[in-house]
Amino acid sequence: MPKSITPGQIRKTNRQQIYNYIYEHKTVSQQDLTYALRLSRPTVASNLAEMEETGLIYKSGQLDADQVGRKAAAYSIAADYRISIGVEVTQEGAKIIAVDLYGRNIHRITAKLHFKNVDTYYKRLCDVILKFTASLPIPGDRILGIGFAMQGLIAADGSTVVYGAIMGCTGLTTQALSRYLPYPCSFVHDPDAAALSELWSSPNLTDAIYLSLSRHLGGSMIVKRNIVPGKHGHTATFEHIQARPRGKLCYCGKRGCMETICSMQSLLGDDDPEDFFQLVRSGAPEQTKRWQDYLKNLAGLIGMLHLVHDVDFILGGHLAPYFTQSDLRLIYDEIRRGCPFDDSDDYLLISKMPSHNINIGVALPYIQAFLADIGQQAGSPSSGFRAEV
Repeated sequence: MPKSITPGQIRKTNRQQIYNYIYEHKTVSQQDLTYALRLSRPTVASNLAEMEETGLIYKSGQLDADQVGRKAAAYSIAADYRISIGVEVTQEGAKIIAVDLYGRNIHRITAKLHFKNVDTYYKRLCDVILKFTASLPIPGDRILGIGFAMQGLIAADGSTVVYGAIMGCTGLTTQALSRYLPYPCSFVHDPDAAALSELWSSPNLTDAIYLSLSRHLGGSMIVKRNIVPGKHGHTATFEHIQARPRGKLCYCGKRGCMETICSMQSLLGDDDPEDFFQLVRSGAPEQTKRWQDYLKNLAGLIGMLHLVHDVDFILGGHLAPYFTQSDLRLIYDEIRRGCPFDDSDDYLLISKMPSHNINIGVALPYIQAFLADIGQQAGSPSSGFRAEV
């Protein structure tokens, strides 16, 4: 016999629906909510009053009414009711960002901390993070958690770096950081963090392969708007496909991995990207050939993956802003030469979030967990709620 729905569950559902509608539409009236959600005026009014009292929403002005009379009060989400912190950890330093409930950048800094897998480094990093959070015009008890984007494969529960060859941190756990921080902490593989920000900015994106074309090559597989980790945690590690067994040495210990062919490091070496692409666009022979060779190699990787998984491919990372339509045409033409199918030129997409995508993406799971559970929230902003990821 099915269980009956309790009044408490109905109240939580109504609260979630009302909050979600305000969140999506930014500014709404009580009448808008009544009509759109088909809820009674008393139900809407009581929920609005409760959420306004707790600080989840606020009156943001008045809306013009179709009828003559008093203007309707407008309600909006208090975007800073909760915030999340994202930290991108690299060999050269750490980028730290605070985002609100809309995933918007509130404040960000870059800390020059050379990575070392020792306790003194983690203590220094946490000191920087605490100084950063203290500088925000928002009480510390509004912080949901801190996500750390790592250059390594992460356990499914986000607690451990299971493969960290680039930074020499295999086996690192969040405890190394959480012992110095009063907030929940989690790890995310940096390409997955970038893919999360892509999903956030593209509500209609369902299935895709995200290619992170940065100093190191990385990838993420998106299926039904979820990041696929795989049975052993290394789905989408395209960087370690061995293309040239006698090629350059990869950090994994093998030779000729796609990392040594399609990473930004393999293209530029120590060259500055702005200077390099200025020369490419001006037709400099040496730089133009390097870029075209890179595009052909990238086409080889995408063409192979496209035969396995026929979805959109998102070109992201630090190279994303430099792609032109002529570059994409070259990639399409090169793929077509080696592909038996005459597919339309419609599956290569440029990242919508080339800036700070990893920082924002690694902060988003805490925001998403909070938004998905508004129906459960009660009490004041200092009630101590913490989202888990």
